[in-house]
Amino acid sequence: MEAPTPGLAFEQPIYDLEARLQELTRTADARPETVGEVRRLRRELVEVTRQIYDNLDPWQIVQVARHKDRPYTADYLSLVFDEFVELRGDRHFGDDRAVLTGFAKLDQYKVLVVGHQKGRTYKERTACYFGCAHPEGYRKALAKMRLAAKFGLPVIAFIDTPGAYPGVGAEERGQAWVIAENMYEMSRLRTPIICVVIGEGGSGGALGIGVGDRVAMLQYA
Repeated sequence: MEAPTPGLAFEQPIYDLEARLQELTRTADARPETVGEVRRLRRELVEVTRQIYDNLDPWQIVQVARHKDRPYTADYLSLVFDEFVELRGDRHFGDDRAVLTGFAKLDQYKVLVVGHQKGRTYKERTACYFGCAHPEGYRKALAKMRLAAKFGLPVIAFIDTPGAYPGVGAEERGQAWVIAENMYEMSRLRTPIICVVIGEGGSGGALGIGVGDRVAMLQYA
């Protein structure tokens, strides 16, 4: 029986090369032949990775978009932005952890960041509903974007969701209506809005924060 693949099945050659490279570097062997083998494996790893990702079929691209190790909104906030201050609640029902909102700094610019959050651990994903936002999440996003427009701050929206939450409670609280309202209001806000699809973004739930002056999509999203 084969060992379970740590990631996607078609990435197995990459994991095999990484394992061999890690084993060689762990020995700390300074012999010329060992150093040469490490260099060769590193070159081979780069080439194999390029070949695999240059020839993905449509379903494999979907798998990469849903990859468990793909960066989420919280990762971008910690790696790209400074001084993030989270804003919670929609002032109507409650707070939705599937949508992160808050002020931050991008270089010298103050911005408002809005984004879906899926969570890493099972506990986090349960709290975030696996990135499926409720109406209060979209109401929270719109309220904070209106606040940004009031102070003349640009909005950056990170989109990564399999869809809006489909539960009975969400429908009772106006899921379809609030998504439509967000699309309408975002098209009228007097502040620049940049939307970036960082993972999944092919649903109505994505459109709830996906109307902007510029819409971009990461490779393999």
